[in-house]
Amino acid sequence: MNKKLLCAAMLGGLAFAGAASAQEFDDRWYLTGSAGMNIQDNNRDSRDAPFLALGVGKFLNPNWSLDAELNYQKPKADRNQDLNWSQYGISLDARYHFIAEGRNWNPYVLMGLGYQRAEEEFDPSNPLLPARFTRNGAPSVQKDGHVAGKLGFGAQGDVGRVKIRTELAYRIDAHDDSVGAFLSDDVPRDDGADWFGDVLASVGVVVPLGPEPMVPVAPAPPPPAAPVQEAPVPVTIDLRGVNFDFDKSTLRADSLAILNEALEILRRYPEVRVEVAGHTDLCGPDAYNQALSERRARAVYDYMTSNGIDSSRLAGPIGYGESRPLEQTEQTQPGCRNERNRRTELNVQN
Repeated sequence: MNKKLLCAAMLGGLAFAGAASAQEFDDRWYLTGSAGMNIQDNNRDSRDAPFLALGVGKFLNPNWSLDAELNYQKPKADRNQDLNWSQYGISLDARYHFIAEGRNWNPYVLMGLGYQRAEEEFDPSNPLLPARFTRNGAPSVQKDGHVAGKLGFGAQGDVGRVKIRTELAYRIDAHDDSVGAFLSDDVPRDDGADWFGDVLASVGVVVPLGPEPMVPVAPAPPPPAAPVQEAPVPVTIDLRGVNFDFDKSTLRADSLAILNEALEILRRYPEVRVEVAGHTDLCGPDAYNQALSERRARAVYDYMTSNGIDSSRLAGPIGYGESRPLEQTEQTQPGCRNERNRRTELNVQN
């Protein structure tokens, strides 16, 4: 087990390194390919072996992805490396990604369930084997299939057109009739191990299919308002044009001119109090959109206070999620994306 612990420590340190910008929710199907080392359970009577995996998957929401993956490895038997020994299988793997803004590499945890098949060639004259394996003649082959589970962790990073994964997983293999299990301790017996635990350390790529999601073009900001001469206190402050990119809460450059106009109005009328309210479009779960709208309201609130507006004049920041759209749209991709709904407003309170 020492080599397994060493591998876990090394890959675990690699998997959580790196930082840049947040990974966005991309709902395209993707292909995966990975290569790594299958560190075999000591009780298999087999040597560690490289493995390959190919799969297809999709993000179900900003945090959860689901992959179907094929794997293949060809370890060698410790006692006779001329005998064939191969494993292959399929698994359905769910990953929960811990997404954070300002970070390009995001860690995840992995849970999987699948089916593994093993083909073990053996010498039937070996005295350590039970009677059911023993007969005269050429080497024989034991073939059987079994359920396998998987637990692990890793990190996924965006490097442009493709994404990179580093992963460390522990596969629990219910291989209860393995020939190698009867040969692992030089003691004849009638029953081998009921399951094995293999460590899978890998690096892979994720290749999205199809064109990248289109980002709506922001409308041109309105012309500067004419100077107000002895005008009454306004009942609303128009922030039309202070919109946000999809799944983002950072202020865009084209929004700053509009916010600066709002600052001038608030300075001209120091008795005015306003509510800072954030909104989202109709994409994504309600709870996720509620938190995103609060972050958008916070971005405008912080800009106001950092530019001289006292916090006592600002109610909030308050998030309304997707509950107050300016335009009703579909609630499924891509129709739910509407930039007018991804906004922050200043609502006069007096």
